[in-house]
Amino acid sequence: MDTITISLQELQAIHSKLDNLEISMLASKTVLTFDEAALLTGFSKSYLYKLTSAGIIPHSKPLGKHLFFDRAQVQAWLLGKPIKTLAEIKMDAGNYVTLKKSAK
Repeated sequence: MDTITISLQELQAIHSKLDNLEISMLASKTVLTFDEAALLTGFSKSYLYKLTSAGIIPHSKPLGKHLFFDRAQVQAWLLGKPIKTLAEIKMDAGNYVTLKKSAK
């Protein structure tokens, strides 16, 4: 029987391709399992459990045991508190000053 040897680089390349396949398959799903939500958010599983138990991240528990996540709700939650750039803050300040001067 012949043995097949694979270098560490080849094994890492295969692993990387499998990760990319998993991510592309995940992109087409609207309802995510717990593991898929952890992959989507990049959070550790323990941290995601903390967020769900505290009611911080939107999720469903239809049968009282397994957790499910709506992709759109999770993505909206992740982007829920955007931080303005310095340019946006300066523009807001300029608009505020202009409106204050024109109101006098």
